[in-house]
Amino acid sequence: MCGLIGPNGAGKTTTLRMLLGLVRPTSGSGTVLGHALTAPAAYLSSVGALIESPSCYPTLSGRANLQVLARLGGIDDSKISTVLEHVGLTERAADLYRTYSLGMKQRLGIAAALLPGPMLLVLDEPGNGLDPAGIVEIRVLMRSLSDLGITILVSSHLLAEVEQVCDHIIMISSGRLVFQGNVTDLLASQGAELFARPEYAHDLGALRALVESTGRVARIADDTLVVTADLGWAGELNRLAAASSITLVHLSERRPTLEEAFFSLTGEKPNGESIAVTNRALS
Repeated sequence: MCGLIGPNGAGKTTTLRMLLGLVRPTSGSGTVLGHALTAPAAYLSSVGALIESPSCYPTLSGRANLQVLARLGGIDDSKISTVLEHVGLTERAADLYRTYSLGMKQRLGIAAALLPGPMLLVLDEPGNGLDPAGIVEIRVLMRSLSDLGITILVSSHLLAEVEQVCDHIIMISSGRLVFQGNVTDLLASQGAELFARPEYAHDLGALRALVESTGRVARIADDTLVVTADLGWAGELNRLAAASSITLVHLSERRPTLEEAFFSLTGEKPNGESIAVTNRALS
């Protein structure tokens, strides 16, 4: 499963629309399932998509809405029961669409995208507007579809969710690629931190000086020394402290989150204010 992430206005939805032949790129080239973007008819029969919110008839049932789409697409009605089961709507299939919760509407939209039996499923912000329970439902659903062998490309601003379900990331900013690769590689590139807390707060300054004498970067946050290093340096830090009669009562490693990597690479602060970033280009 691949996550497409980036700040608001970065071009996520536009990128997905280009992949689906809904808008034409002004320059450049690309392929989907081995076919050029300029020939969407060659691959769209193998692609399912949900862009933004699903559009259905409110006075028809969930099953009837899928029947309409199946007939328009020349798809056998026998597939409807299968996709309803995949998205967990079998028991509510006869209920009117207007009675569905937002999460159920999203799942019905995904069911519609599954009707062609796609090799590639494109989802644009599937968890947008959902409550925590609805987000969990969509997360579980995406994992189950991925287990069926369907390749999923999902755009989202819910970075914690992307981190949990995606093993590959494409990060864009201002229409440009910032990072593409495995989530683990991205997080590893950001470096880890060691958190060390001495028994006595007045030892923090001395502990920081010891660390910096080795060439490591360190800072004090409340009653803790934060060192730019991974767990492999924890033993050395412990020995340095002990040699100076400083007792550590806490020593742990913290890896960066996807959210922190996102802000670092896109040049955004959590409040949306731009910041200066160096070494942004990654190969």
